Amino acid sequence: MSDQIYFEDVRPGAELPTLRKDPTTQQLVMYAGASGDFYQIHYDQGFAQANGLPDVILHGALKNAFLGQLVTDWIGEMGTLKRLTVQYRGMDVPGAPVFCKGIVKKAAVQDGQGVVECDVWLENSEGRKTTPGSAVVSLPLRSR
Repeated sequence: MSDQIYFEDVRPGAELPTLRKDPTTQQLVMYAGASGDFYQIHYDQGFAQANGLPDVILHGALKNAFLGQLVTDWIGEMGTLKRLTVQYRGMDVPGAPVFCKGIVKKAAVQDGQGVVECDVWLENSEGRKTTPGSAVVSLPLRSR
């Protein structure tokens, strides 16, 4: 985790630090066990390919978790993740890196809190956004 970021440090257009993830089939099996999502498209290559997929694919909720990590790493221990939403628009496969990215859209003080709205997304190594979303966080104010 990096140093604490404060509301006064944030400006619209600022980019969140990119988070690279290198998912593996082992991670997918572990995630299936932890989440209870045992749909075979996430761990059985023959089943996935028989259903028209190029390979086993990452769980959508795992990609959501990757974006959650992007945001919570960025906001630090004193920040609060208020909302995270994503849409699953493309498939990602283990063995290929994915990149979690974000950009600040709005920042305002509301009810004594530094509220920041961000666009976030997961993209593949070709730069295609497979999991777009948004996040709302509150950041501490330096003046408090």
